[in-house]
Amino acid sequence: MSTDASSAAPVRVRPDGTPARDEVVRRVHDLVRLVPDYPEPGVLFRDITPLLADAGAFAQVVATIADEVVARWGEVDLVAGMEARGFLLAAPVATALGAGVVPVRKAGKLPGPTASAAYSLEYADAEIEIHPFTIRPGARVLVVDDVLATGGTAAATVGLLRSCGAQVVGLAFLVEILGLAGRERLAGLEIDSVVTVD
Repeated sequence: MSTDASSAAPVRVRPDGTPARDEVVRRVHDLVRLVPDYPEPGVLFRDITPLLADAGAFAQVVATIADEVVARWGEVDLVAGMEARGFLLAAPVATALGAGVVPVRKAGKLPGPTASAAYSLEYADAEIEIHPFTIRPGARVLVVDDVLATGGTAAATVGLLRSCGAQVVGLAFLVEILGLAGRERLAGLEIDSVVTVD
């Protein structure tokens, strides 16, 4: 990934007019900014704000995720997005899929009643909450986030959704960091990542 936010190269499209996946991958690499030692020393942060600010690239990412969801998992009832950057991807993906959105929030951000789960990140411990009354038993739910790192947030989200009676059909990420082995914490779950990095 580059620290250069330029995306001037033309984008190839498929016969149906949507961008080819390899072109979307290239644009993600071009636009996601690497920030060393943030939020603390030793962490290499992936800043997606340049991608979000590029209307064309953002639309292509959303379409790419939504197309893959339909191809792999069919219809979904809800898209769960994790705070905070997961919200920014989950909402437009849900709109593209004709699904509702479930915000997965940090503890204390939702008025009760809530269901919660504690988990560990690569640099901290945390707790997440959802409104269980927004999830009907058996609902088909897609989990969306910007980055799959150690898998702690995603695993906690899956457990929380299942505790509310949801069927988690799969997980979609913008970027997957292979070296942090997040998939190992998500064994048995289907995952699609637009971009994978070491």
